[in-house]
Amino acid sequence: MLDRAPHELHDGYGRGISYLRIAVTDKCNFRCIYCMPAEGVPPRAHDELLSAEEISHFVRLVAGEGIRRVRLTGGEPLVSHRIVPLIRELRAIPGIEDISLTTNGALLPKLAPELKKAGLDRVNISLDTLDPGQFSQITRLGRLEQTLRGIDAALAWGFDPVKVNCVVVRRLNQDVFGLAKLSVERPVHVRFIEYMPIGDEQTGTDRAHDAAQDAPTAAAFEADAPAVLEEGGPATVAGICPGGPQPDKNSAPDPHCLGGNLNASAWDASDTVPSAELCERISHAGVAAGLGGLEPVADGGPSGAGPAAYWRFSGAAGTVGFISAMSNHFCSSCNRMRLTADGSIRPCLFSDAEYPVREALRAGDDARVLAIWRDAVVHKPQEHEVIEGTERFMSQIGG
Repeated sequence: MLDRAPHELHDGYGRGISYLRIAVTDKCNFRCIYCMPAEGVPPRAHDELLSAEEISHFVRLVAGEGIRRVRLTGGEPLVSHRIVPLIRELRAIPGIEDISLTTNGALLPKLAPELKKAGLDRVNISLDTLDPGQFSQITRLGRLEQTLRGIDAALAWGFDPVKVNCVVVRRLNQDVFGLAKLSVERPVHVRFIEYMPIGDEQTGTDRAHDAAQDAPTAAAFEADAPAVLEEGGPATVAGICPGGPQPDKNSAPDPHCLGGNLNASAWDASDTVPSAELCERISHAGVAAGLGGLEPVADGGPSGAGPAAYWRFSGAAGTVGFISAMSNHFCSSCNRMRLTADGSIRPCLFSDAEYPVREALRAGDDARVLAIWRDAVVHKPQEHEVIEGTERFMSQIGG
C-alpha cells in the first residue's frame, strides 16, 4: 500500500472530486424498460467482474485521493451476496465518511438489518409510479408492493435519509402528485429526475424487440441472487399502455406500445419533463388538495442532497426534490466519478470515455491504478453533451 496523505483531487476545470459511484453488478431482479433489455444484460464470466476485495482495495486507494462518499449501485446491488461484506469492508476504510446504496427496494425487508449492521448509512429507492399495472409494465418483473415494503423497511431500520427516486417520462403520464404526497406523513424525500436517454441506437433497437417479448422467468436472474418474487412468478400485465386501448387490427400499430408492452425505444427528448414544469404541476395540485403549494427548503434539503433542489409541503415530514439533469444540468458542480462492474472508471454518465483499471488492480500495481485514476479525473468533461444514448445500458454504467 502506498503511503500518501489524504487530499482532494481536482479535475481539469477545478472541480473537487469526492464522490464515487460503484456498480457492484450489472444484474437485476427487475427489468426496467429504460434501464436494460427484457432478458437482462449478456452474461459475463465471473472473472470479468471486479471482486468485493478488488472494489474495496480500489476505494482504499482513491480515499487517499479525496474520495469521501461512496454510493453502491447496479444493476440491483442487493442481488449480490457480497454486498454486506463489501459494505463492512468499505466502512473500515479511513476517510470514507458516507456509504449509500441505490435499490429497487424489493430485497430491503430481508436485508435491511444486515445492511444497517454492516455500516450502510442511507438508501435511495427507485419508484416510478404508484399504479400497480404501470409499475409492472415499467419493471417487467416487479410488483408495486415489493418496493413499498422496501420503503417501510428502510424507515423502520433507521436509514437516514430515505430518498425515493422517480424518473419522469412525459408519455407515461405518471401521478407525480401522488408520489410527492409520500413525503407528507413520513420522512421520505421524493426526488423527480428528468428522463435521460441512455443507450445507443442498437440498444434502442434491442429494447424495441424486447418490449414485445414475454417477461423472463426467475431463472433469468443472477444465479446466486436471493429470491425476490412472491408466489405466482414474475408479473406480466397485458394490454396496459399509456394513452388508452391498443388500436384494432386494421389500425397502424402504436410505436410506443408493442404487443401491449411499453416500448422505451420510442421515447425521445420530448419525453423529458422539465423540473420547473413538474414543480409547478405538483404545487398546483397541492393547493387544490388543501395541502398548499410547495415551499423552498431553506436549509438545502437532506444530507447527501447532491444536485437536487428541494421543496416541501407546509408541515410535511419529508421533502420533494427535483434533479434537472437535462433542462438545467449541474455539470459545473459535479464532484463524482463512476466505477463500472467490469472495472472501468467512467468520468461522466453521458460520455462513453472509460479508463480500464481492472488489470492494474489484479496485478497489484497500486501506482498504476492511481495513475489511471488521476488521468480519468483530469479528463472529466466540462459538461455532458446533448446526446440521445450511450453505448452501455444504464444498468451497466451504475447511473
